Amino acid sequence: MPTLRISPDLEMHYRVDDYTDPWRQPETVLMLHGNAESGAVWYGWVPRIARRYRVVRPDMRGFGDSTPMPRDFPWTLEVLIDDYLCLMDALKVARFHLVGAKIGGTIARAFAARRPERVATLTVAGTPPPLRGRTNERVTERIADFETHGMEHWARRSMARRLGSEFPAEGYEWWVKLMGRTATSTQAGFVPTIAGADIRADLPRIACPTLVITTEGGTLASVEATRAWQQIIPDSKLLVLPGDSYHVAASHPERCAEATLELISRHPAA
Repeated sequence: MPTLRISPDLEMHYRVDDYTDPWRQPETVLMLHGNAESGAVWYGWVPRIARRYRVVRPDMRGFGDSTPMPRDFPWTLEVLIDDYLCLMDALKVARFHLVGAKIGGTIARAFAARRPERVATLTVAGTPPPLRGRTNERVTERIADFETHGMEHWARRSMARRLGSEFPAEGYEWWVKLMGRTATSTQAGFVPTIAGADIRADLPRIACPTLVITTEGGTLASVEATRAWQQIIPDSKLLVLPGDSYHVAASHPERCAEATLELISRHPAA
């Protein structure tokens, strides 16, 4: 897996999947994973998307095989957006399609609003509201839990509601182990900053065609609550899939990928 030295404190790992015809010059899709994940989580999307487009799957700063961050790292959305732009500049991709899941969708919405010249289309799947109503006490308790019991303990307690009642037990274990490998220092700094970021002002500034995907019964937010913020994005549509997972990118990868391909095909980046 290739790496890129983004800054003195970050060596970013990323994957590039390109199964397009060798005589073509494919457009690029940048995929942003969620909290305590890595670029590996797009396994169900890649076979469908990478046949028609070049797929870039980075491990976010602090996560996966990228450099862990210290507990006191000054997290901001701008830092993360700039990390991804450095990667795309190194790959010589001026304009691309952007996909984000879970908190990756929060970063992606801010990305599209703040760097509109770089983003051709936006897809967000199972992403939280633009402002999450967490109290300081809840955040403090969660961080204490990470530091006392470890990340796998947290993932095991919370994974079932993310993946939904129909997700296979073997898959549940895979996700628990993946998320459990996250550095506690990264998570302790990430949760009170990026996970609680306020992007309400970014939504009306998103100028590209946008697809928002959710499920009928997910616990992250109701369909009505999701529709309320989706409608603030000017050129956007909402796709509601059956099921009770809120990590719809993981529970419904094929259907999400198909819908994303439909959006991209109608709005080329060139």
